Amino acid sequence: MIRAILMLLFLLAGCSTSQEELMPVDPDASMLSLWQQQSGGNAALLDARTQLRRPPDGPVAQPEADTIRSQFPRLPNPDMVLYVFPHLNGNTPVPGYSTVFPFYTRPQYALPGERLTPP
Repeated sequence: MIRAILMLLFLLAGCSTSQEELMPVDPDASMLSLWQQQSGGNAALLDARTQLRRPPDGPVAQPEADTIRSQFPRLPNPDMVLYVFPHLNGNTPVPGYSTVFPFYTRPQYALPGERLTPP
């Protein structure tokens, strides 16, 4: 009984605090103004970052991706077709249907120099 009263008192004490007293916020502030205020309004740093960015599929990254694909080709992952026969789910009839899932749970890759086709 005493434990329940203490829990109730703690819950009521938590609800009695005011958000405005605890964290005063300007009602007209936007997320952009708050972010600029916290970052010091340093737009030069943001401009420098945007100049350094390049698309991931640019001309530099494409040859590297081709090299990786040629060194580590994906092994074939056959699709398994499973037919589920018509059945009852409780009193509800469920029609038969087919579903397809890959044989391996994850893609498998060949090691460098490993043959993909049998001799």
